[in-house]
This record gives sequence, C-alpha cells and structure tokens, in this order.
Amino acid sequence: MFTTMLEGTAEDWGHIAREHGRHQVSAAPQQIMESLRRLEAIEVGFGANQLAHSLMTATLARQDGATTEEVVAALCHDIGKLMSIPNHGAIAAEILKPYVSDDLYHTIKWHQDFQGKYYYEYLGKSGDARDRFRDEPWFATAEKLVDRWDAPAFDPGFKADSLESFEADVIEVFSKPKRAM
Repeated sequence: MFTTMLEGTAEDWGHIAREHGRHQVSAAPQQIMESLRRLEAIEVGFGANQLAHSLMTATLARQDGATTEEVVAALCHDIGKLMSIPNHGAIAAEILKPYVSDDLYHTIKWHQDFQGKYYYEYLGKSGDARDRFRDEPWFATAEKLVDRWDAPAFDPGFKADSLESFEADVIEVFSKPKRAM
C-alpha cells in the first residue's frame, strides 16, 4: 500500500476500489438510517419533529404508489437539516445524487422553492418561486413530492409507518449507486 497517491499502482487502486464497494453496501444505508434517527431532535417550530415529518412524507409516498426510489427520496428530503436548514435541500440532494434519477435529484434540491407556494408570501418572498422551473422535465415530480407528500406531512396525529419499515428500501437504494460519486 502506498503512503502517497503519487506512488499508487493499478493493484493498489484495484484494492481500494473493491474496499470502497464493500463499504458502500454496508455503511451507506446504516449511516442514512442513523442520520434519519437524529432528525427526531429537530423541531424548528413545526407540530412534528423532522423525523416524524420525514416518516409521514415517506408514508404518504408509499400509500400513493410511489417507486422505492421516490419513497426513499421522500424519506430523506430533509436530511440536510442535520447540517444546515437554509441549505437543506441542496445537501439532501447531494447525498441522494449517486443513487436516484436526475429528476429526483433536482426535485429534492429545489423542493423548498416548491413549498414556497404555501408560505413564501408570509416571509416577503414570491409565492410563485416554483414557476421558474415549469419547463424542467422534473417539474411534475417536484409538484408531486411537495404537494401530495411533503406539504400535508405535519399532522402529529397521522399514523406514519415506522422508520424500520423503510430500512429495506434504504438498503436497496443506498447500496447501488447509479453513477460515480
């Protein structure tokens, strides 16, 4: 094994690539599940903490017949709030990027502007922020995620599926990158 990348051989890099692959299959889904659990501590003024909200969003997606990839994106759409609330969409999108379609990547990245329809005007911003994306191929996906699954998911009385019920979906999506990271 080398001590500087300047000395790496094809054999070294082959070994490293295999180890990365093994790590990806086991560690990434586990890290996502642990991160989702940490969302429980984030309330930020809503009637439900961010884990409960994420579970509601994913449950609504599941009940609506969403694909596994869509359900996992719905579950993880606010995971970026662990790092930065103002930038949470972009952070979550980058976490999901290697594993989901381009449409879902853009949907998660810009979902807050789609939510803006419901509250931006109260904060002195334009409530039609989503309209700038109207010609994007992912617009309908973003509307579906926000309007049907995300926006209604703040009811503390809603019976959401458990985090554990999503574990197989998280493992399926986060074990198989669709593109290089």
